[in-house]
Amino acid sequence: MKAVIVTVGTELLFGQTVDTNAVYLSQRLQLLGIDVMYRHTVGDNPARLRRILELSYDDCDLVICTGGLGPTQDDLTKEVVCEALGDVLIRHEETVEELNAFFKKLERPMTENNLRQAMLPSKALVFANHHGSAPGFVLENDGRTAICLPGPPREMKPMFEESAAPYLKTRSNATIYYRLIRTFGIGESMLETKISDLIDAQTDPTLATYAKEGECSIRIASKRNTMEEAKQAVADMLSVLRERIGEYIFSDDDEELAAVAVKKLIEGGISISCAESCTGGMFAQRLTDIPGVSAVFDRGFVTYSNNAKIEQLGVSPDTIEKYGAVSEETAREMVRGVKSVSGSRLAIAATGIAGPEGGTDEKPVGLVYIAGALDDREVCKRILLRGGSRGRIRVHAVLNMLFMVLKLIGEPASGNASRA
Repeated sequence: MKAVIVTVGTELLFGQTVDTNAVYLSQRLQLLGIDVMYRHTVGDNPARLRRILELSYDDCDLVICTGGLGPTQDDLTKEVVCEALGDVLIRHEETVEELNAFFKKLERPMTENNLRQAMLPSKALVFANHHGSAPGFVLENDGRTAICLPGPPREMKPMFEESAAPYLKTRSNATIYYRLIRTFGIGESMLETKISDLIDAQTDPTLATYAKEGECSIRIASKRNTMEEAKQAVADMLSVLRERIGEYIFSDDDEELAAVAVKKLIEGGISISCAESCTGGMFAQRLTDIPGVSAVFDRGFVTYSNNAKIEQLGVSPDTIEKYGAVSEETAREMVRGVKSVSGSRLAIAATGIAGPEGGTDEKPVGLVYIAGALDDREVCKRILLRGGSRGRIRVHAVLNMLFMVLKLIGEPASGNASRA
């Protein structure tokens, strides 16, 4: 089946309400083996909605509408859909009874206009609304299908799961399975270059790359007759990707970098402490956002000034004088100080220039040194984050700190993913 999602409501066009329904439906439909070809948003205007339906049925056989099923004069989705599929509205007595029960439970009188919600297509399969008043429905005619659901997500989502999804499962003879592989330390263009032959030759499974702040993801998707076949096809492609770019993979199950780091620390029983200068406590915050981290996180220092580095971490004044606060030498002494004071097995430290002022030709804004130590191993990395705002530099520094934690532990990726 090929589907079009139509979200109805002038408030969506004006930006007064964020359209989360379209995203939710796109995600759910793909898992049911249904291809989403278009997504439209239209105001409470019957002529425009009618035009969208005409365009949709030109090359698709399923339209899913949300919104416009309520009791007010501008709720006209039913009327337009009914007209498009050659049906008429009739009074649905079961819905009348449900409306009476709904308002009785609320201990509120039911106004006459609420009975508009009981006017439904004569040939429709009606979906009960267990979380609101407006019912939904599915209507078929001449190979065209429309599913109409209420607009509020708290009503739409359960109705889709309880009624629409079971109906659609009987109509689809395919299953889609996908996994989202997340990488760090490689740009989108380089990532695509390394797997370009796989992308060029793809049939099923398919590959798609996505970039977000500081990382890249690869979506592997397979559409097969059974879930078992689809999962196997995705697993086979994942094995190929591990061979190509395993050093950059940190999750094969769409996990956040901080969550993977905390999981690995807990699994290894590895305690961790940190010292932060330019990141100002953001690294510690990212760790402590993850439930269960108290099992491994000991303490964090925000040593923003030179005096703090000297007094709390034991950094030598001579080191700062000779090399500067932003230097490999200072970063290494910071991480040694963290290990000495905390006794943690793993320590991480960062010092840098987040800007917008403070940079020089020798040490520009965006220069960050990150030092890490696990037991008797110690590493230090120099990164240069050019062209970014102060906030972006700090965020990227934290991501690099988290990835260094995984590098030090040795097996960063979830499941059976390769080393990163």
